[in-house]
Amino acid sequence: MNERASLRRRILVTLGVIVLFRLGQSLPTPQVTVRAPEIGHPLRWILDLLTGGGLATLPVFAFGVLPCLAAPRLLRGLIVLIPRLAALRSEGGAGARVLARVRRRLVAGLGLLGAVGVVLTGGQDVLDGAVTVACLTAGAVLVLRLTEVITDRGFGDGVRILLLAQVLAVLPPEFLRLYERTGWAAVAVMAVVTLSTTVITIVVAQGQRRVPVQYAKRMIGRRAFGGTPSYVPFRFPQANSPAVLAAVLLSVPVLLFGLGHPGWIAGYCVLVCLFAFARAAVRQDMDKVAGELVRVGGFVPGIRPGNPTAEYLDYVNRRIIAFGALCSGVVALIPVAGLALLDVGPTPLLAGVAVQVVLVFLVSVSLDTTRQIESLRRQRRYEPFLR
Repeated sequence: MNERASLRRRILVTLGVIVLFRLGQSLPTPQVTVRAPEIGHPLRWILDLLTGGGLATLPVFAFGVLPCLAAPRLLRGLIVLIPRLAALRSEGGAGARVLARVRRRLVAGLGLLGAVGVVLTGGQDVLDGAVTVACLTAGAVLVLRLTEVITDRGFGDGVRILLLAQVLAVLPPEFLRLYERTGWAAVAVMAVVTLSTTVITIVVAQGQRRVPVQYAKRMIGRRAFGGTPSYVPFRFPQANSPAVLAAVLLSVPVLLFGLGHPGWIAGYCVLVCLFAFARAAVRQDMDKVAGELVRVGGFVPGIRPGNPTAEYLDYVNRRIIAFGALCSGVVALIPVAGLALLDVGPTPLLAGVAVQVVLVFLVSVSLDTTRQIESLRRQRRYEPFLR
């Protein structure tokens, strides 16, 4: 009964925060008018996805979770540049709390900068401008607090959940416009794109290569410990950054010359594969894994410990990375090719990247939330035995 009550409470907290977030994205900021890009403009959809579609009225939560997304990345750059922040990262819990405060201040600062930019472009007087800056900055800070409530008391990561909520609020009208332009062909193409992208993303995200590991037996007194078989799991890290980076590199020639030639699509696919492979290869150090196995008395059957184990693990890991990078290229290619077939405009690359990012994001959030629910259920189930 306690397990069901806890799950129900977390679900209600998450849904309640989402409702408040969407209300804040519908509440207009007083004394402000904006000029949003036209509905058919290629940047309009991307801005709507990032801000929840509030460009026409500029609501209190006008920036959505954009400051919350940008602040951690800005903080990572500051940690590299500022030695004091780098030292805080190695101080354990106390340093993490200080960095969390710095991240909150960065969110407030980004909200303030965005509000000032809105006021300067809107041409308001001093009093109205001050009201606008106060409302938008307070909205950015309140969104940060809502994300923390979901992370602490709800399900999943708060930033990702609220981003998912505002994305789902924008997608239906866009699909309706696409249907009005192209008819049932849009339904068929988007169904194939959604299904194929979802299946490939789930297969790559859930799949893993298990390298068997054996631990040497140790005698402590008269009892033997160890000797049980285990494994080292290898996965391909999912990320949307390769597709975004490839789109940025091709955006200028695409906007100038269009995406009608198949060579642009092929070049985009190749760039995504290369960026995905490079990103995954840099993040994993097989020498460290092999050294950790030696430290705990583990070894791969048939492989000598030390450098031979590191070379073998690197060989297996690179094959997995190559397959995952190829799948990333295919996943990035499917929406772009589908929208190019529909002839949605001169910039199907930007729309295709947005669709791919959204679909991969939806799948990853769903998988993470499912894992967290299952982990909580197991924790509640075995909690009486741990007391």
